[in-house]
Amino acid sequence: MPIVPAAGGPAPGHSPTPPEAAVPNAGPSPSWPAPGTYGSAGASPWPAPGTSGWTGASSWPAPGTYGSVGASPWWSDALADPWRDPAAPTAVVVPGVVAAGTEPEAVTDPDAPGRPTLRHLLLIPVLTALLAGTLGGALGYAFAVRGGAGEAVLGGAPAEVPALAQRKPESLAGVAERVLPSVVTVRVSSLGGTSEGSGFIATADGHVITNDHVVAGGTGKASVVFNDGSTAPATIVGQDPESDIAVIKVSRPGLRAVEFGDSDALAVGDPVLAMGSPLSLANTVTAGIVSALDRTMQAGEPGGPVRYYAAIQTDAAVNHGNSGGPLVDGAGRVVGVNSTIKSLVAEGQEAGNIGLAFAIPINQAKRVTQDIIGTGKARRTVIGARVDGPTGALGGGLRLAQVEPSGPADGAGLKVGDVILKINGRPMTEPTDLTALVRKYAPGSVVTVEFRRGSDRQNTSVTLAADAK
Repeated sequence: MPIVPAAGGPAPGHSPTPPEAAVPNAGPSPSWPAPGTYGSAGASPWPAPGTSGWTGASSWPAPGTYGSVGASPWWSDALADPWRDPAAPTAVVVPGVVAAGTEPEAVTDPDAPGRPTLRHLLLIPVLTALLAGTLGGALGYAFAVRGGAGEAVLGGAPAEVPALAQRKPESLAGVAERVLPSVVTVRVSSLGGTSEGSGFIATADGHVITNDHVVAGGTGKASVVFNDGSTAPATIVGQDPESDIAVIKVSRPGLRAVEFGDSDALAVGDPVLAMGSPLSLANTVTAGIVSALDRTMQAGEPGGPVRYYAAIQTDAAVNHGNSGGPLVDGAGRVVGVNSTIKSLVAEGQEAGNIGLAFAIPINQAKRVTQDIIGTGKARRTVIGARVDGPTGALGGGLRLAQVEPSGPADGAGLKVGDVILKINGRPMTEPTDLTALVRKYAPGSVVTVEFRRGSDRQNTSVTLAADAK
């Protein structure tokens, strides 16, 4: 293939030849015929550049370079050259025009190494960390399987702790945690052995409230067991058999008294917790609701005092040993003293919980406790009248069989034969109702009594009083 020199320069491999050395005279040569004048028209007597045994590019100037103005320095009619070998390939190079003062656009080799970018610099440590974590996990799994720990995975993936399990102060678990340090187990020695029940710290100097039937028949020696298992001796301060409240005293520093609530503010359906030592199982907590209010009851052992309750009924599980323990509301405040249960067992058999338990309202228990601490005995609230059984008449009610002269009922204008229908809106249907409900209130309290005299229904206000004894 012929080699075509670049514009304005010699062929590769040849030294530059000055124009004056190649062409002795400017302008047309007087001795050489013009190209194409010998023989056929347009035919050149000279061999084409690069032919006739020449090696490399021809040193002859292209036609039209001798004195021609504006003639091309390239041999542009090579295709029409009659001396050209028809089988030889031809190359025609047309030089590009480069504007003055401009340079060609730089071309970057895509395969050439370049400077790393910020993305590349950040990608390197991320890939390294992923590779390291994968390798570490694989090695850990391999070691666990080899050690036998990979045979079974117990439990699911950890999840967020539900709100009910976070033991907030207002949760049942939070209430129990706050109140239990103030709950104790009460043990009293008696001739027949040891009586055991529950109690709770009422004052920081060591007064403990419990049931009278827990300490009844004791020899005077008692002890308490705190929720941490420690024990301390105690003495009996006083008892009130008819209200079933007793107070004992323990000497120990750092005691924390319970917070008292308002039993009159309770409503049916309120959540409550019963705490104590049922069946000698200390620090037991059961939950329920308030099932009923002012549930009048009469209780007591044969030959012993008759106890009357206008009690708080609950379905919290209460058993023997819970007696004297606190019944607390959803805020951790004591609203009652667990006292008795209802059972279906026959007389003399061991009773158990069937979802019917009863507590003395704390407003009544506080009043009795203060009387015992202050005077050693409690006052008993009376209305100054005695009733017969239910009348059986339409509308119910209890007929007054006796009215004490100058007593509260007499002072309010009540007379024998009047039928008591309601006290403070609570219907009277059984003789127990009048006694239990009156003893719920403190002496000096004013209650509204609705009664029937003949065919007339009337209301009167009665100021209750303390028993003279």
